[in-house]
Amino acid sequence: MTDTVQRHRYVIVGAGPAGLQLSYYLQREGADYVTLEREVAPGQFFRYFPRHRRLISLNKVHTTSTDPEIRLRWDWNSLLSDSPELLFSKFSSEYFPHADDLVRYLCEFQRLHGLAVRYGTEVERIEPSPADNGFLVHTDGAVLHGQCVIVAAGWGKPYVPPIRGIEHAVGYEDIAVDPAAYTDQRVLIIGKGNSAFETATAIIGHAAMVHLASRTPLRLAWNTKHPGDVRGQFGALLDSYQFKTLHSVLDCTIDVIRPAGGRFEVRLTYSHADGERAVLDYESVIRCTGFRMDTTIFDPESCPEMVSDGRIPALCPDWQSANVDGLYFAGTIAQARDYRRASSPFIDGFRYNLRTQTALLRERYEGVPLPCAAGPADPERLTSLVLDRLNWSSALWTQFEYLCDVLVVDEGTGWVTHYRDLPEDFAVSRFRDAPHYYTAALRWGRDEYQDAFAIGRHPEPGRAAESAFIHPVIRRYRGSEIVAEQHLLEDLLAEWRRPDRHTGPLRSFFAASLSTRS
Repeated sequence: MTDTVQRHRYVIVGAGPAGLQLSYYLQREGADYVTLEREVAPGQFFRYFPRHRRLISLNKVHTTSTDPEIRLRWDWNSLLSDSPELLFSKFSSEYFPHADDLVRYLCEFQRLHGLAVRYGTEVERIEPSPADNGFLVHTDGAVLHGQCVIVAAGWGKPYVPPIRGIEHAVGYEDIAVDPAAYTDQRVLIIGKGNSAFETATAIIGHAAMVHLASRTPLRLAWNTKHPGDVRGQFGALLDSYQFKTLHSVLDCTIDVIRPAGGRFEVRLTYSHADGERAVLDYESVIRCTGFRMDTTIFDPESCPEMVSDGRIPALCPDWQSANVDGLYFAGTIAQARDYRRASSPFIDGFRYNLRTQTALLRERYEGVPLPCAAGPADPERLTSLVLDRLNWSSALWTQFEYLCDVLVVDEGTGWVTHYRDLPEDFAVSRFRDAPHYYTAALRWGRDEYQDAFAIGRHPEPGRAAESAFIHPVIRRYRGSEIVAEQHLLEDLLAEWRRPDRHTGPLRSFFAASLSTRS
């Protein structure tokens, strides 16, 4: 290793929202870090996507609460910081904001905090440095050594499905955004995600016929409770489908796409019709099949294992690569642990993940203990502590079924240690030898209902486990085994304070659990 190598404890790759958020946390803690960005400004992805420039992330400026923490539950675009003026609501008041406003916000966030971002620096290769258990990061201008590398580069390239003739489709990244370009055309859109519906919604008033097609059935966010599934603002296309206006949503396998005299002949096999096949003609075929992480920057010895059809890296519970020690991921590509559940692919989710990830990195690389607080294991005290957190925390609200608070009981001293905002799978791994601990999280209820807007409710506290809406769930663990679980009744305003429905049942649960030794 030569003297020209620049050394840092943490090297972050990418200055999108995740790279900036992690930079902020590390800088606030006085850590030795540098962030590398190949473009000349932050947030490059949002300078081009979404193509029709309207975000699906909510910007709910007007709420019933004046508490800044609670208001963050409905602010899906702000990064976390100690600067109250750096809220996204200062940049836009629109409920579905324009992507350009997010770009302006990210630039201002980096400028005001003076984050250590090197723009115009392209990472060409990341390779292990076995002599010191670190990494060499080769850029177009220098070589850096990082004890730890965190890749926050976001989506690197479009996902192109293995369909014969897919090269004849125009990618979402290249589509014409003027809907008049599709006037009177029959248009096939491959994909049924939000980018597909965004595109279809934009052209629905001009195209003669729009078909959205993929192998898997449509996933509506109001059914799945996952914000990455198709959102309600794209309902016009679904209305048109049900009202027989030639626009359709098809479950099928596309067998081949062939040019045919100024149009395209598409052969497909329907998924729910006993193998029925069809040949349909279109003037335009558009590919809206999402993105995947670009792995070309990794040396073979540092290349991460990939999952989800090769789109995202496989992760350990601490967001570290499943197969490369010291290589971590952040932001939208770090979603493997809660895939299609919580909000880790989005700003409102990963901003909390990165706060916790910073604490875990500092514990490992700087010897700083994981933040916690201790107190007596008294049922009354634990009930107040847990309900205060669940009624107030935006992290537990947004990262439902993923982040949790952990209460580890020392049965010898009668004290409990409280950790905040840990991934539950990380907590189970870390405390796998502990005989008595609890997790407190928010969870959705049963999912077998047919109509998300006509769900029966049971207001009896004893039937809280049947709650369908988001509600508190407290679990008692012995090692990695769940030995007891307490649900608290759902509430329309998400306020869990009623003595008969919430406080009383939780206090009784703790009293019974704490009196039972392992």
